[in-house]
Amino acid sequence: MKLYILILSVLFVQFSFAQEVATNSASKVWSLQDCIDYALENNITVKDAMLTKNIAEIDYNKAKSSRLPNLFGSASQNFSSGNTIDPITSDYVTDQIHSTNVGINSSMTLFQGNQITNQIAQNKILFDQSVFEEEVAQNNIVLNILEIYLQTLYSKESITIAENNLLASETEVQRAKSRLDAGTIALNDYTEAQSQAATNKYNVIAAKNNYQQYIIALKQLLELSPIQELEIESIDENMDLENLELNKVDVYEKALGILPEIQSSNLNIEANKKQLDIAKGGFLPTLSLSGSLGSGYTSINDNTFSDQFDVNFNQKLGLTLTIPIFNRNQTKSAVQTASINIEKAEIQKLSTEKEVYKKVETAYQNALSAQEQVIAAEASKVASEQSYKLAQKKYELGALSTTDLVISQNTFTNAQQNYLQAKYLNILYHQLLQFYQGNDIKL
Repeated sequence: MKLYILILSVLFVQFSFAQEVATNSASKVWSLQDCIDYALENNITVKDAMLTKNIAEIDYNKAKSSRLPNLFGSASQNFSSGNTIDPITSDYVTDQIHSTNVGINSSMTLFQGNQITNQIAQNKILFDQSVFEEEVAQNNIVLNILEIYLQTLYSKESITIAENNLLASETEVQRAKSRLDAGTIALNDYTEAQSQAATNKYNVIAAKNNYQQYIIALKQLLELSPIQELEIESIDENMDLENLELNKVDVYEKALGILPEIQSSNLNIEANKKQLDIAKGGFLPTLSLSGSLGSGYTSINDNTFSDQFDVNFNQKLGLTLTIPIFNRNQTKSAVQTASINIEKAEIQKLSTEKEVYKKVETAYQNALSAQEQVIAAEASKVASEQSYKLAQKKYELGALSTTDLVISQNTFTNAQQNYLQAKYLNILYHQLLQFYQGNDIKL
């Protein structure tokens, strides 16, 4: 019995927590800025880029530490029997020997063809590049949030249009039924009205499903829990739509100066140039300094353990010069590879610049198009609305067939959808152009 009570208690706590989370989430209406701020803190793509940057910083610090000397301690205990060399005195003896050795060893590289210096410089460049790559990831998330947010608003307004159409068509079905009962219309006119109402009901369901799909996409970008509800803030219905007063060349030049992917491409070239310097350092000699302190004890010596450690204490200091003569063309191949990688990095930069230009050009042309489409779509919406209202009055008076009324309603619906689409495209592409100039995205 106690076990059942415990299980029920745990389930109750979990359910209460889930309800609390859902309630808190439902009470919050997310603005575009709320979504952007939250995504930058929680999106896994951004977190992954941050971790990559942290690794690059660790590599940079490790490279700087390569200038320092190393230090190792050692200790060994040995036993030998028979003909052997005493490890402490180096005498040739025939006996059982117990020996103890301890020591400290250190070494450092004094010169290695400037490879250490160049490696530190390269790791600093790679760290700086990772900072820009993190900004690229953040920018991508911001743009994705903007696009999905506007698509969600568009689909939300589409639900309203679909529901209004369904309400109107249901009213028309009732009128058609009355007229059918009165014998003023044929049965096919009534069934056509029913068909239109069923189609509009399907459109409502489809619009709501479409809205939920965008909500799911937005929640995934925000890394929200599946149990959390998400409601987004609508934009001002009376907001002024943007008029394009920009020069695309100016926008492109500003984008080249501020976008992190361009800065990352420049640093990629510099990092590969440093790699070439590192490879060339393989042709130069290496000079290293080493030293050690040590002592030991052997059982064949009559002196005490402490006396032997004092007598056998030794110090060593040495310089080692290594001159490369032939390493099977490994250094030569490394130099050639580094040179090719520099050319590839320069090509990659050109490709990145082309991609930025394509994005700016596309956003600019789409903004121009959307600006003109808004004007045309608004005029079409006003005209088709007036036409539909007139058709409804004629239908009420029996001066219009059901088919013509359905056609008028569908024309008005399409005009509303076209205006919505043009409105949100106008907002999207103008915000993109603001982003490419380094301005904040805001609705």
